[in-house]
Amino acid sequence: MSDNPDVDSSEPVEEGEPPAPSSAGEPADPLTVEELVITLETVTAERDQHLADLQRVTADFANFRKQTEKRNAEFAAQAGARVAEALLPVLDACDAAAQQGVEGVEPIAAQLQAILQQSGLEIIADEAEPFDPNRHEAAMTEPGDDDQDVAVVAQVLRTGYAWNGRVLRAAMVKVKG
Repeated sequence: MSDNPDVDSSEPVEEGEPPAPSSAGEPADPLTVEELVITLETVTAERDQHLADLQRVTADFANFRKQTEKRNAEFAAQAGARVAEALLPVLDACDAAAQQGVEGVEPIAAQLQAILQQSGLEIIADEAEPFDPNRHEAAMTEPGDDDQDVAVVAQVLRTGYAWNGRVLRAAMVKVKG
């Protein structure tokens, strides 16, 4: 017999085997089935709430990204429109110089217009098209034909320009009708 009080002398212990667990190391009370079901339901509800939060945050981020891309595209379009609008006096000067007979201006003006048109510039200078107050500024009028129902552009006095569908400057025209 051993003098060690921790060793239970009623059960023989063989060498190499761990001692039997004592009652101090066991859980106090095993959970009942009802408690396990309640615990499982609680964990499942928490998981579902976390999943819903994740889905909401993901959707919010996708909306934020779309709004940011749209805002950036609008900003880029506005920047392009401002550059084109700043170049309108240059185009007007080229037109005036060409009308005065200055040589060498027409190729430069044509190249500048071509580059701007590729980027979204539209020239408003068509004669005989119906008068549109959103695109034309009537500077003069003349009587129309008897069979004419709508006012039409008879002559373009100053070229107008639009950038990606937005009028930068209305064309100054003589209206017939």
